[in-house]
Amino acid sequence: MHILFVADPLEGFKIYKDSTYAMMREAAQRGHQVFACLSDDLRLSQGRVRARAQALQLQSEADAGAWYQVTDTVDRELADFSAVIMRKDPPFDQAYLYATQLFSLAEAHGAKVFNRGQALRDLNEKLAIFQYPELIAPTLVSQDMADIRAFVAEHGDVIVKPLDGMGGAGIFRLTNQDKNLGSILEMLSHNGSRLVMAQQYLPAIKDGDKRILLIDGVPVDWCLARIPAAGETRGNLAAGGTGVARPLSPRDRAIAEQLGPKLAAQGLLLVGLDVIGEHLTEINVTSPTCFQEITAQSGINVAGLFIDALERRCA
Repeated sequence: MHILFVADPLEGFKIYKDSTYAMMREAAQRGHQVFACLSDDLRLSQGRVRARAQALQLQSEADAGAWYQVTDTVDRELADFSAVIMRKDPPFDQAYLYATQLFSLAEAHGAKVFNRGQALRDLNEKLAIFQYPELIAPTLVSQDMADIRAFVAEHGDVIVKPLDGMGGAGIFRLTNQDKNLGSILEMLSHNGSRLVMAQQYLPAIKDGDKRILLIDGVPVDWCLARIPAAGETRGNLAAGGTGVARPLSPRDRAIAEQLGPKLAAQGLLLVGLDVIGEHLTEINVTSPTCFQEITAQSGINVAGLFIDALERRCA
């Protein structure tokens, strides 16, 4: 197979923890040819979506400073690759949206893109949870600061966050007594012009914000509980949280098995569910992570499960 990864710049990869690198490594070990490009390298020419991509040869992990070698540069239609894997990190901005639209045009000509362009557009990672209201904590989405203030007053202890963030960026814990309540809401909502999500604070965050991976609708048997650092509310690894791999609880598995087949049917090969305690908090579809942390602590070859699923889809 010839597999194209649309990702962020390779020189920025932290290969000791990067999930995209784990996918590439597993694919290369199986004899598949790995290619990489930026979303900037996609273009539409004469009705066909093409990419200027680099063919990669992966080097020894011991040499993290030069973990890949470019062996060729190609200009190829997306449909000519065996699979295209979208792994660019958020934010889901205008450029990201255009990339998903190009993917959909490419899919119409036979390209196999994971996750599908339409699915990436349809599922905002914060708003998608409202498709499963029975699984979520009390949650409000509004740009009206009076609405959010009323929600904070009702629930007393609330998490507020932007709809397009990642890695814990822009997340605040607020109470009605917070003297910075007004300024924080002004900043997050851009003075009432941008939607903000507010969720009831879940004390179970002390036990971790669990990342549950779904691969082609099937949950990986272990999740990664991201436990906040002392004095922190956010469990995100990028915000200093500690990742502890754990077997799925019965509740975790029930949530995953309820959502898995539906999400796979929408064209989502890889999904990261975020669960705090008993509640679903996010459905991550852009570039879910935690492969290497789960593998290192559980012995489950998560990248292997992903490439297994990719091979089945592309057979």
